[in-house]
Amino acid sequence: MFAARASGLVKLLGLCLTAGVLLAAMVFPFVGGLGLASNRAADTVDQTSGDLAKGELPLVTTIEDMDGLPIAYLYDQYRIPLEFKDISDTMKLAILAIEDKRFYDHKGVDWQGIARAAAKAGVDGGATQGASTLTQQYVKNYMAFVLGVDNEQEAWEKATEATVGRKMREARVALQLEQQMSKDEILAGYLNIVPLGNQTYGVGAAAKAYFNTTADKLTVPQAALLAAIANRPSSLNPGASPEKALERRNIVIDKMRENGAFGADETEAKKKAEEFKAAPLGVVEDLQILPKGCVGAGDGPIYGFFCSYLLDYLRDAGITDKQLQRGGLTIKTTMDPKATKAAKEAAEKQVPKTTNGVSNVMSVVKPGSDKHRVRALVASRDFGNNAELGQVARPVPAEVLPFGPGSVNKVFTAAAAMQRGITGIDRKIKVPKTYASRVYPNGGSAWQVKNAGNYAEEMTLTQALAQSPNTGFVILQEQAGLSNVVDMAYKLGMRETLSGVNRGAEPLKADGSNGPSQGDWTKQNNAGSYTLGPGATSVLELANVAATIVSSGTWCPPTPVEKVIDRYGKEIPLKEKPCEQAVEPDLANSLAQGMSQDTHGGGTAAAAASGAGWNRPTIGKTGTTEESKSVAFLAATPQYAGAVMTYADGSNPQVICANPIRLCPGSSSGIFGGQSAAPTWFNAMKVIHDGLPVEQLKPAAAKYK
Repeated sequence: MFAARASGLVKLLGLCLTAGVLLAAMVFPFVGGLGLASNRAADTVDQTSGDLAKGELPLVTTIEDMDGLPIAYLYDQYRIPLEFKDISDTMKLAILAIEDKRFYDHKGVDWQGIARAAAKAGVDGGATQGASTLTQQYVKNYMAFVLGVDNEQEAWEKATEATVGRKMREARVALQLEQQMSKDEILAGYLNIVPLGNQTYGVGAAAKAYFNTTADKLTVPQAALLAAIANRPSSLNPGASPEKALERRNIVIDKMRENGAFGADETEAKKKAEEFKAAPLGVVEDLQILPKGCVGAGDGPIYGFFCSYLLDYLRDAGITDKQLQRGGLTIKTTMDPKATKAAKEAAEKQVPKTTNGVSNVMSVVKPGSDKHRVRALVASRDFGNNAELGQVARPVPAEVLPFGPGSVNKVFTAAAAMQRGITGIDRKIKVPKTYASRVYPNGGSAWQVKNAGNYAEEMTLTQALAQSPNTGFVILQEQAGLSNVVDMAYKLGMRETLSGVNRGAEPLKADGSNGPSQGDWTKQNNAGSYTLGPGATSVLELANVAATIVSSGTWCPPTPVEKVIDRYGKEIPLKEKPCEQAVEPDLANSLAQGMSQDTHGGGTAAAAASGAGWNRPTIGKTGTTEESKSVAFLAATPQYAGAVMTYADGSNPQVICANPIRLCPGSSSGIFGGQSAAPTWFNAMKVIHDGLPVEQLKPAAAKYK
């Protein structure tokens, strides 16, 4: 007995001391002459209470497709912010009953509650209850879950540490906050911030997650359960600890009855309370948690590649991870769901998603003079983290891959030669069966180049672009100059490919220690094979090259975003590279005409075009690397541009063969671009162009014919 009384007296003394400290806290910010430390403390209180009054809580960011439909969500805290009027009275009564029944009577600090707790501790050594108001809890949660952005657990521990200093700071903010916000605003703020378990914060998200309802429709048992687990979601998790959650919920219901929530008639109130307590927890079997990130979205296996590229693009454009995860942004993207699903289906038709060691990727870009909008980024493989299912969680249709586009690079050689007046699209170039280049020596000997097929000894540049002889383009590259060809590739769109990665497709380090860039390496080593396309390539940049050509030479960065809107509806400016006239319009339009025969006659893509029933004016160029470990196709109409690459994506890349597409180590009959990449393009674009008028390519200029 004596020990219990002694313990109670100690608690009484401690609470009296705490009450004294809190009383001092009321006046401390306003007492002059207490020195710089006092001023700084007051400034901190002002800042914190001011931030709380604004109510800028972490919110969910929504990523939308071009039609305004959500495709992914980003968040640290799943929260649905609500106004006071949007929260049911039962929810308000439940939280006040269990947390702070005198909420509407005190001014932020409940002196009566402190005295009552002190008296109880002094009389029977009982628990010290009632000393923390709902306003103070609001402050505490704000300190943990808003200010504690970098380390929530550490912030929570700091916000709940049992020290006079913490209690004093919390009380001072609470007192000042009550001068800035109404009681209803504070109650709504608390109900919006409180942690309720399973990634949910606030009653809006919790009502959806636990009961698949909205906060304005919460029943008494539902509201009582949320009030029961508030601030203690781990120990009272209704899924892991249903008995404890039920027990605590029923305590809340009893408290609600005691506070008159069920009417003044005690008999009727008890009857209602017992009925409410008899109700099951009612939590839905599958919690309705908002899917999170690029993987979790409903169509994440398809849309994830675009989403992943979008996030990288936004970070480069000045949007921080904090803004993305906590800012409540609305990101309106350029993604076309129709184009994306058509491209995905076409990619998988050629290369099934589980094909061992082979992947097929496609990028689609909308040409234009103001923007080059990315409409689709897909792969035959699904986006995801399950490697056993062949999934990949990188934006492979957009990143620079360690595989080449083959003869697609001949487009850059043709453009450079045309620009320098060496040839025109109707002029004939020499196409010997073999050619010994002494401009690009192989060791101490001439580089021996041969063609993969039989060609006439001379043909027009247009015919050469369609039929793709090697010797003719090596000669053209010699005449135009390798540096000029590489520079032309950069101008038309291969920018990250040439300047952002090294020869192994590794992003260049800031200190340049893993350089030089692929473009610089090609020039420094006089790599004449560049026109044959053996080096690392971005499929998205290939698609953007096609967009640049059919946009009369206007290059724009391939952008996945229309605009980013903050929580207040204001657009956030992005740091994006401006469009530029990469080459003169006459050159681009003439080059487009020169590339227009690949889908006809003896063109390398003619069979694929015919098989898809394709009949639109189109620029195109197929490519195959020497060992057939990768093949590609770049093509465009005036309405859409795109590129496809089929490549050996396993740990040990081997030759790829067709019919069916597979790895075939050691085979001399590897796949060609017209056998997988081109059919993927035409099958996808047939759907994407459905219903669009047929548009003609712009005419060639006389100087480039």
